[in-house]
Amino acid sequence: MPRRRVRAVAGTLGAVLAVSTACTFGPPDPDVAGAPPNLPAPSYSTPPGSDDTEQEVAVSVLAKGLDVPWGMAFLPDGTALVTERDTARIVQVGPETDPEGLKVTEVQRLSEAVSGGDGGLLGIAVSPAYAKDKTVYVYYTTATDNRVAKLVLKGRPAPILTGIPRSANDNGGQLAFGPDGFLYVTTGDGTPTGTQAQNAKSLGGKILRITTAGKPAPGNPVKNSPIWSSGHRNVQGIAWDAGKRMYASESDQKTYSELNVITKGRNYGWPKVEGAGADAKYTNPLRSWPNADAHCSGVAVLERIIATACLRGERLWILTTTGNGTVLGQPRPLLATEYGRLRALAAAPDGSLWVSTSNQEDGGEPDPEDDRIIRLVFSGGGAGRS
Repeated sequence: MPRRRVRAVAGTLGAVLAVSTACTFGPPDPDVAGAPPNLPAPSYSTPPGSDDTEQEVAVSVLAKGLDVPWGMAFLPDGTALVTERDTARIVQVGPETDPEGLKVTEVQRLSEAVSGGDGGLLGIAVSPAYAKDKTVYVYYTTATDNRVAKLVLKGRPAPILTGIPRSANDNGGQLAFGPDGFLYVTTGDGTPTGTQAQNAKSLGGKILRITTAGKPAPGNPVKNSPIWSSGHRNVQGIAWDAGKRMYASESDQKTYSELNVITKGRNYGWPKVEGAGADAKYTNPLRSWPNADAHCSGVAVLERIIATACLRGERLWILTTTGNGTVLGQPRPLLATEYGRLRALAAAPDGSLWVSTSNQEDGGEPDPEDDRIIRLVFSGGGAGRS
């Protein structure tokens, strides 16, 4: 039975993001990637004494008919590159349109990637020097390991980091360039007992920090080691705020999913502790949720909003922070059960959030239009902007 249809505008997000009863606008018209959203000014006024952080959110479907879109990154012109885990395709989304929304064009397929379980073609990152080097970086599973490679689109990938442990379900897989210009790589533990997450000689269950040549970045906690943080079960999302604070999701733990603030050299506890604990050796999460409400993957930051996209929980969790990273109020759900499983999440160059569904996989209930890429436009352009 197909999943029920989504309503035209986003649902309520409590005091953080709310659709006013006086609101009269719908989702933005389809437009090209990178163009300003066609979104009228909100039609409500905030009553005296009420929480002035309320915002409206308009939701539109940008692309349809994808197959487990996993990674998402933007080229300098605003065009999106999206990986499909099981087909091993890299597709370009936009800037042209067709009757379905933004045009989806296959760029290439990576024969080197071996799909199965949670493995396949996973993360993608665009070189900060793309205008000169035309290079992108990908994370993929092979028959023997997970690895990071660089390539010029339509060219053959050249591995720069190999030997990352692979497993059926916990392969990590996210790539992103940090504010420091180094490439961050997330890996999964992939063992029932968590033996790799606490093993300083294993790349499993870690966040790694490397150069574009795949070498340990200078300033890492241990010289000549790529490990930046440890004690992770399965990190699939990372992002930074304007204060250069790094946020990461944590999924596939037994009881809780987490959103962590990642600090150099810290240990995040798997498998010794889940959620908040009392052992000072391990760093507690910024927030945690029962797995039924979370099992989150992608993470994105939009001004003072931190968002994480959840698979089992079928929602975005939204946190609003102050300039120093303090969370205001409680996390709020957005799109809960509207589109099914949500995975990839990215802040687009135009100030919107893009999120992908992940219903064409085990555990999903695909709609005829799945998988999709969805665009969220926040009134005012994002939390913290007047």
